[in-house]
Amino acid sequence: MVVPDADRLARARELLAVHPVVDGHNDLPWALRQIGYDLDQRDLATDLSAHQHTDIPRMRAGGLGAQFWSVYVRSDFAGDKAVSATLEQIDVVRRFVDRYPDDLRLALTADDMEAARTEGRIASLMGAEGGHSIDCSLGTLRALYALGVRYMTLTHNDNVPWADSATDEPAVGGLSPFGHEVVREMNRLGMLVDLSHVAPATMRDALRTSAAPVVFSHSSARAVCDHVRNIPDDVLELLPANGGLAMATFVPKFILPEAIDWTLAADANMRTHDLHPLDTSAQGMRVQRAFEAANPRPLATAKTVADHLDHMREVAGIDHLGVGGDYDGVAFTPSDLADVSGYPTLIAELLDRGWSDADLAKLTWRNAVRTLRAAEDVARELRTRRSPSIATIDQLDGAVAG
Repeated sequence: MVVPDADRLARARELLAVHPVVDGHNDLPWALRQIGYDLDQRDLATDLSAHQHTDIPRMRAGGLGAQFWSVYVRSDFAGDKAVSATLEQIDVVRRFVDRYPDDLRLALTADDMEAARTEGRIASLMGAEGGHSIDCSLGTLRALYALGVRYMTLTHNDNVPWADSATDEPAVGGLSPFGHEVVREMNRLGMLVDLSHVAPATMRDALRTSAAPVVFSHSSARAVCDHVRNIPDDVLELLPANGGLAMATFVPKFILPEAIDWTLAADANMRTHDLHPLDTSAQGMRVQRAFEAANPRPLATAKTVADHLDHMREVAGIDHLGVGGDYDGVAFTPSDLADVSGYPTLIAELLDRGWSDADLAKLTWRNAVRTLRAAEDVARELRTRRSPSIATIDQLDGAVAG
């Protein structure tokens, strides 16, 4: 690991003081679920580095200005269980925002994000990770929006009945007719369509249908690391016309080719211990650390992430880039981006590569705010001519829904 030059790191922190990071994806709510959402046990105002990647002191140190908190539930949750668990995730975000009003502010709009920055608080937005959270119900989608959810990832690791995931076998060939209606209803609401986790066919279908900019809340470049969770170049090339945003992730297995096979072996080891591969509980992490000790893992670094951002800028353009670390959703992180305090290290690396202050301001803050504002503008116009959809999956997909 190369430590950034002290002057360059100081320059990165100065830049982030003016143009702080909007991070597209953090799984802290799920980490809190694993200890019963007990905010006394995990006081975010204190150093929680022994337990998780995220706390307020490290968010401040990292130059975070806005965080999309993932109100994720596992994709093997189904039906009412998925919906109720998502509501519990929303509830804990609202609880910790209320608990730390000097540091956090609930943000529902781009204006709220700007107001939080002016106040010196961290804007807190929410994203639902996976269409299973709405249980094939547009009414439930609208309810999540009313509760503050401002993006929905169309799938997680498994298909939903109306959309194909990148990590599942193709079933509907992208989006089904009901899936297209979900995208249209999200446009009408002003909820961003998140295409991380979805199959390339789903990405292309959503881009054809969406009247508003889309986002990839935590995905990197497939041309740099050939993992199915990353974005193909032909899709990156579509972002300028759509106005959308690709937020590069830090997950080692998505950014470092050598980490792919290692992570598959680590996942298999978790299963032999009757644990889900995404289990980051204390027990899960003991198993992961023991495996890592016996099988040293390939290390990603800030340079690895910067390689993806350089390529994504070349293909999509600087106006369509952001970052989405996926902290507290993974067992392992890059060696010099270990937690949410690490963003200055990445910015220092990009400064070393010749990125201008204007480019970095777009990457960290301006692009994300502009994207949400554009989705709001589209929704405002659509609501003048489109009523809330009452379509059902049975009506639109028929036998496919079975």
